[in-house]
Amino acid sequence: MAGLFSLVCLDASAAACPRPEAVQTVRVARVVDGDTLKLADGRSVRLIGMNATELAHHGRPEEPFAVAAQRRLQALVAANDGEVGLVPGQQGRDRYGRTLAHVYDARGNNLESRLLAEGLGYLVAIAPNTDLTACQQAAEREARNAQLGLWKKSPVQTAEQLHESGFALVRGRVERIQRNRGGLWIDLDGPLVLRIEAKLVQQFDDATLRDLKGRQVEARGWVIDRSARGGVKPGQARWMLPLTDPAMMEVLP
Repeated sequence: MAGLFSLVCLDASAAACPRPEAVQTVRVARVVDGDTLKLADGRSVRLIGMNATELAHHGRPEEPFAVAAQRRLQALVAANDGEVGLVPGQQGRDRYGRTLAHVYDARGNNLESRLLAEGLGYLVAIAPNTDLTACQQAAEREARNAQLGLWKKSPVQTAEQLHESGFALVRGRVERIQRNRGGLWIDLDGPLVLRIEAKLVQQFDDATLRDLKGRQVEARGWVIDRSARGGVKPGQARWMLPLTDPAMMEVLP
């Protein structure tokens, strides 16, 4: 009975990100990893709204649940006879030339939401492709509350625990907030600063930003090692994490 209840919840999560009327039906040639498809027409598709962990590559070992995410996406595609429905994002391509799109099965279930609800990826929100952020965030919350997949053991780090660039979830106390032409800079305790680009600041709640000092926050995104860019200036944090949407930072109780 518990297994049936979990399955119903996961289906509900996927349905909470409803499929629009117009979708492009495409055939999948192969599942590259937990968040990328190769289509029969040659296009590579990066799923919008989730980031799966990395498979082994370039001498680096696979990350936790990377293979599980790939296999689960393979199974979801196979259950639809190798075809899925695409809904391209407002930004249609990423810097690698991949098509950015939401992906649906024949029943109208959003596959990113399904994977998030099973704990096989992390929510990411990158403007302007944020139409499904709220429902995908809810799907991830289900997995986190149930300690599924990636959430069986907390992946959240402190700034002191960072040791390489790449995707991370980081928790810390806000020490200082500064504004300049580069945007808004949020210094956490430890060698980490969060940055909101000037053009994105208006998307964040102003009252929340004003009240941040002294609060604990959890942020996520792709951490940059500034020491690899010619050195860190005095007073600067080594690590910088750009915030691409309000959903990428949570103010903790």
